[in-house]
Amino acid sequence: MKAKLVPIYFETAEDPDFTRQVEALINLLKDEAEILKPVALGERVPQADAVVFPQMLGDAYRVAEKIRAISIPRLVITSEFGTVSMWDWEINDYLHSKGIEVIAPYNIEQTRIICKALALKRELAETHFIVYQDNPGEGFQASIFKRFYWWEDECTQRMKEKFGVQILKKSFKTLGETARQIPDREAEAVWEAWQSRLPVGELSKRAFYSAIKQYLAVKQDLVRDPSIKAAGINCLNESQFSDTTPCLAWNMLFEESGLVWGCEADTVSMLTKVLIHHTLGVPVMMSNMYPFPMGMAATKHERIPHFPDVGEGSENYILIAHCGYLGVLPQSFSTEWTLRKKVLAIVDENATAIDARLPVGEVTLIKIDSSFNKIVVVEGEIKGYAQFPGSDCLNGALIKVPDGHRLMTQLPSHHFIISTGRNLPNIENLAKIFGMGVEVI
Repeated sequence: MKAKLVPIYFETAEDPDFTRQVEALINLLKDEAEILKPVALGERVPQADAVVFPQMLGDAYRVAEKIRAISIPRLVITSEFGTVSMWDWEINDYLHSKGIEVIAPYNIEQTRIICKALALKRELAETHFIVYQDNPGEGFQASIFKRFYWWEDECTQRMKEKFGVQILKKSFKTLGETARQIPDREAEAVWEAWQSRLPVGELSKRAFYSAIKQYLAVKQDLVRDPSIKAAGINCLNESQFSDTTPCLAWNMLFEESGLVWGCEADTVSMLTKVLIHHTLGVPVMMSNMYPFPMGMAATKHERIPHFPDVGEGSENYILIAHCGYLGVLPQSFSTEWTLRKKVLAIVDENATAIDARLPVGEVTLIKIDSSFNKIVVVEGEIKGYAQFPGSDCLNGALIKVPDGHRLMTQLPSHHFIISTGRNLPNIENLAKIFGMGVEVI
């Protein structure tokens, strides 16, 4: 799906500079945008994802109210390189002073990401997320799981109102039964096709086949509904419904079709990952945040005696871990990847977990907050990995952040999305497209 952009002109569409820039945009954005017929400023804008000003004139100072009247995003892309021209800064600043938002990308990557975000915004109105759960919060560790906002009807409704995404709920118990009924020969056939690509630790055949059968069971539902962009299972809280965990399934489904996953059926994390990965195209994963300032309130949950010794400035560190390791990380995003035996006592003895690593280096932590009006961003750096044998953290990441104490007062969730690289400028443009603000911790 491409973004639909309507070029806006001030005086005439026959102006040589205007027509030259429209042609440039058609060529530069041929894979990301459909450039529609130009429209004069003040005339009715046809149905589209955004307008684009290929040319800015001093007239803008005198017709600002006509620009304000445009109800869809306003892009200013006035250079032959697919960016804003430096000569437009005064006009853009004037419009901002009037409370008129314009989006002015300053490199072609930003422009293409903005177009992808516009297309995704339209596509989300026809998108489903599927979650497998029966009575969320009522199973294991109810005192913890009953607190999670993503299972509230209010959360589901807000998500639909803001983004158009609809949540489809199916029984995890039924999914588990469906998976168990799949013959071993079908699991074996999948294994033969994938075995050269799946590093596996010391697992029994039953454990590995169970993981593959869950992949096959989920895939049946995905085939029936191609509008599903993300899936999640209440895999810990209701683990009694399955003899395995979905970690391998999420890896395989992402690698073959790009399906985004949500551990513990966290729909807000699923949405955050869809927005980031489908627009920025950077590696993403979700995991638990254990900030060092929390002390034993955090380490007790991971069954570790203390946080790793990182020296001075330890208050600005976070331990990242989920289900015994870093978390569910697709192979294509990882520097190391192995499927291993389960770690957590809450899941079946037959279950598995992924032991994988992201590259050491810069990362951006991201999460949409509960209002769906703000994206919270933390820029950090993976400094290394920590291992605690016999604990629930056999291989977790150590991330340094700018201000650990401020982090403690402004985190919207214990689940956060980790993306590789420095992504704040692109996230800010993405947020504008979806009508959200950005809070940087």
